Amino acid sequence: MTGLRSGQLAGAAGVNPQTLRYYERRGLLARPPRTAGGHRLYPVEAVTTVRVIKAAQQLGFSLAEAAELQRAGRRSATGQADHGLADHVAVRLAAVESAITRLQKIADTLRAVLEAGCSDLAECVEQACCPLPCSSRSSA
Repeated sequence: MTGLRSGQLAGAAGVNPQTLRYYERRGLLARPPRTAGGHRLYPVEAVTTVRVIKAAQQLGFSLAEAAELQRAGRRSATGQADHGLADHVAVRLAAVESAITRLQKIADTLRAVLEAGCSDLAECVEQACCPLPCSSRSSA
């Protein structure tokens, strides 16, 4: 039997062996055959699989989404029409762009708070010139 033992795969993919077992339980990584001594023996291609899962996570995809991306890739590789990757990426990109817009508004507001010289937020929110987004201000 040839292949990589858990420690070798984990090292090559930049994860720990517990991550491999977790991915197996979640169905992201196929359970490998075992050697006569009981050691898992992964195919060399498993390095790519684990790296792709980690890359998907770094792009903000959940493990469930990473699994779907893998399934979409397998369907495409077999010649079946599947736009799953493009669809998933488009949805993720829209979410990231929305988050960037929201975070930019927060950053702009924080800059305005600094520029206004606010020293006490409770006092500041009562002022008409306060840059903080408050639903109501005291009209007294």
